[in-house]
Amino acid sequence: MSFARLATATTPTAHLGLGLAAVGRPGYITLGREDDLPARSVEALSERAFELLDAAYALGVRYLDVARSYGRSEEFLADWLRARPDIRDVVVGSKWGYTYTADWRTDADAHEVKDHSVAAYDRQRAETADLLGDRLDLYQIHSVTPESPALTDTELHARLADLAASGVTVGLSVSGPDQAAAIRAAVEVTVGGERLFRTVQATYNALETSAGPALAEAHDAGLTVLVKEGMANGRLAGPQAPEALRAAAEATGLGCDAVALALVLRQPWAGVVLSGAATSVQLVSNLHATAVDLDAEHLDRLADLVEEPAAYWRTRAGLPWH
Repeated sequence: MSFARLATATTPTAHLGLGLAAVGRPGYITLGREDDLPARSVEALSERAFELLDAAYALGVRYLDVARSYGRSEEFLADWLRARPDIRDVVVGSKWGYTYTADWRTDADAHEVKDHSVAAYDRQRAETADLLGDRLDLYQIHSVTPESPALTDTELHARLADLAASGVTVGLSVSGPDQAAAIRAAVEVTVGGERLFRTVQATYNALETSAGPALAEAHDAGLTVLVKEGMANGRLAGPQAPEALRAAAEATGLGCDAVALALVLRQPWAGVVLSGAATSVQLVSNLHATAVDLDAEHLDRLADLVEEPAAYWRTRAGLPWH
């Protein structure tokens, strides 16, 4: 299945994808990892990734998201694809621009290092090709901010245009309190008169909605929007969820996670919303988002949860790497 076909699919779970950030490396900032992943050897996380991928596929999920910086996520996905040769209808997206540096430790001083240079692209593109080969459908620059050289480096743009000409969709992910500015700048990047980026992946959830207008503009300009961190790294799930979200979940009979993801799915510009589940039980609960029906009262109360972007991103930056 091509990325373009995925963007126009109409099955119940067509707009939900599975990201392997939580299970591709032993340390991450999602809350509750001690309970979700008591064993985090390479073998244990490979087994968990296979379990999640099998469950996601069986439940109709067809978009799978990895990255060079997600530890061994590309490797785990590549192994799963080789072990399931009859599965040809999934869309695979990866990202370059961060290098994983923790060496499978949870107490590393730095877990990843950002580099959006041409040299970094050339190195990481080769690494991704070695693992995923022709199964790669989408390649995104990881965590672009307004000051990133990736928005202005014409040599890099030429490399990415060549990749697009080979059939791989080119996009970017954004992060930080100025996501909207990065999105708007990316929409204006062209090569040979053609828009370079065809997708944008951004953080959007009940606490952080500031990118919404820019994402709507990107959608109107023809880009497919992917949403990450719909549960705010666990802040909108389980005991961490705010009271308004817990009340809405109780009213619907579904989990806080499903309600949080349903809020994102309500956005007309949301093309693919990612689940970052670490267990199959979480994945099933996440996918119940397609069944959530919220009334006006709950929607009004949930709208009051929005935080100032700077405050949201300060909190996120303070989350420990468990």
